[in-house]
Amino acid sequence: MAGKASTRKIVVAGALGAVSIALMLTPLGMIPWFAGASLTIVHVPVIIGAVLEGPVVGMGVGAIFGVSALVRAAVAPQGPIDAFFVNPAVSVLPRILIGLVAWAVYRAFRGRLPSLAAVVAGIAGSLTNSFLVLGCLVAFGAIPPASAIAVFIANAPLEATVAAVLTLGVVAAWKGIESRSGKAKLSEEE
Repeated sequence: MAGKASTRKIVVAGALGAVSIALMLTPLGMIPWFAGASLTIVHVPVIIGAVLEGPVVGMGVGAIFGVSALVRAAVAPQGPIDAFFVNPAVSVLPRILIGLVAWAVYRAFRGRLPSLAAVVAGIAGSLTNSFLVLGCLVAFGAIPPASAIAVFIANAPLEATVAAVLTLGVVAAWKGIESRSGKAKLSEEE
């Protein structure tokens, strides 16, 4: 039984990691916004992985997201601020922590209201991404604090709302599949 659980976690982490990479490499994951900033949904697979399979999967998908951001910044920078995303403290570490925070929040709420738990985990994971990435950019001198606050106010509420809706939809659908058959589709396949 433990082998199937480990296999499932690996498969889910790989699938969500691939979605993160696809979102990172296409315009679907980083939607241009104003003043050179982008609205991102690339962090949503990290949140979903953490909610569905726990902190290790969430942090693993977060690492994939972070490394993808680092590679993209190094290979195909979109602007001067991308030079700072070559630093793993800016591009990788905050993304790993998204999974840990989303899992902890989901775990705190899931007993009573699983749907609310998914929504709150989506919001918390998204805000973690925004706060930590912008905080790192300020700490490393990429942007002044006033700019970080302005970007946070402009982007974070919309990103958190989208993350909450997408997390709720995917988690509810996944849990619905699990509850109908007693186990997830992936665990039935050999």
